Amino acid sequence: MTVPLHIAVLMGGWSAEREVSLMSGNGCADALESLGHRVTRIDMGRDVAAKLAEAKPDLVFNALHGTPGEDGSVQGLLELMGLRYTHSGLATSVIAIDKVLTKLLLVPAGIPMPGGRIVKSADLFESDPMARPYVLKPVNEGSSVGVAIVTDSGNYGNPISRDSVGPWGEFEELLAEPYIRGRELTTAVLGGKALGVTELKPKSGWYDYDAKYTDGMTVHVCPAEIPDEISDACKSLALEAHRLLGCKGASRSDFRWDDERGVDGLFLLEVNTQPGMTPLSLVPEQARHIGMSYAELVQAIVDEALQDHPSP
Repeated sequence: MTVPLHIAVLMGGWSAEREVSLMSGNGCADALESLGHRVTRIDMGRDVAAKLAEAKPDLVFNALHGTPGEDGSVQGLLELMGLRYTHSGLATSVIAIDKVLTKLLLVPAGIPMPGGRIVKSADLFESDPMARPYVLKPVNEGSSVGVAIVTDSGNYGNPISRDSVGPWGEFEELLAEPYIRGRELTTAVLGGKALGVTELKPKSGWYDYDAKYTDGMTVHVCPAEIPDEISDACKSLALEAHRLLGCKGASRSDFRWDDERGVDGLFLLEVNTQPGMTPLSLVPEQARHIGMSYAELVQAIVDEALQDHPSP
């Protein structure tokens, strides 16, 4: 039987993923209310500490995406305030949102990830940092925000034109990685268990921000129609990454799989410590596949937070 709690749901904020966070937060808040909890919805602003102090919740459900809700900033605030909260803690959040720090932790432990290096955006206008095709992405953004795939036939120019629209116009430094051909796979982890593997098939282009959050733009194949060897490898790697990073609650690991190379073609791209909880999101979808309703998923995240922090 669920013990009713007063839960503050943090959502919104000012990151590039604000609108997605609002959808996630309101969905989680509705689910918590359906379970009998008292919910205070907080659209995070600079006065978030005052709002939390006024609300005095038993638990904070962190439904923020991107900075500062996913990078350790909010986690540190909540810990200073003595508030229990869902999902990963401060140190895990700092490392997991930073793609370079994530590589430094996971690759030596045997997790296959693409190579890469940090480049100055200004240097891209002089020459390519590696052979095309390659990927440019911000070091610490999620949901494919600011990602560009640079190819010989692309329209960014060769070298990249200063007038071309891309992440080089928004960020001083970027992570450059070799482009991995093949298929987009993702695996959710909850409570020490990998839920499944989904293949993502964008109807046009690639799996960017719009493809993730616009209904009808991407086909989700759940479970993915892939060899058992690849499915098992995705689950094993996602679980190990979750453990090594010290993730709590739900996490989601994203992969690229070069299906011409078998298991040697599987690479972890990143681990999301605050995965989306919208109607199009992948964690709720994989939970449904194993018979877990949306409300049960939300409650499971709450239950793990209470186990990790049994008292305020």
